[in-house]
Amino acid sequence: MNNLYQLKEVSVVYGKGENSVRALSDINLDIKKGEKIAIVGVSGAGKSTLLNVLSGLEKITEGELLFQDAPLYSLQEKQLADVRLKNFGFVFQAFHLISNLTVYDNIVLPSMTAYGKIDKEWFDMLAEKLQISHRLKHKPVQLSGGEKQRVAIARALINKPQVVFADEPSGNLDTKNGDIVFQLLFDYAEENRQTLIYVTHDLQKAQLAERQITIKDGVIVS
Repeated sequence: MNNLYQLKEVSVVYGKGENSVRALSDINLDIKKGEKIAIVGVSGAGKSTLLNVLSGLEKITEGELLFQDAPLYSLQEKQLADVRLKNFGFVFQAFHLISNLTVYDNIVLPSMTAYGKIDKEWFDMLAEKLQISHRLKHKPVQLSGGEKQRVAIARALINKPQVVFADEPSGNLDTKNGDIVFQLLFDYAEENRQTLIYVTHDLQKAQLAERQITIKDGVIVS
């Protein structure tokens, strides 16, 4: 009843015939609303592929993936993009800020795209909590790594997503800024009763989650 996601025999295969590679194989997984989940495993195990499948960025080859009891990948591309925009927030290791836009414009872009307006009170709260209010007119090139990641988090949260996805969000940061990033992500999920799913190679960061999913060779082993 509480399931946000249901994955049934989900596989992702790249290529065809002898050259095919199974990035994920026969994944069965239920995720409940409000869970905080770490996806762990060695490099190349399929962690990011699973994250991309859950977030609507990577189409499945076999099986079925339900989001809120509806098949996610039966949607037309425009409908799928709308689901991603309004329900999911993304925080990536490489930040992916748009270099020619100001911090302000980077943050509000998802909100303007989805709704044509912003929730000013929510924006102001995010900017203050993330300590970037004084940087809103700057371009990404003028920011430190920690500031860029906090801007990326604000952008990910601007539409109040049901699910926040983070792929090695502290990978390009020092320990102090990495700890801040994880605290901010967990605070959002806890305060808003939303779901946080993140990939990390850091076992200490993985242990922050209430549940760990370990992947090996495209298969969930624990």
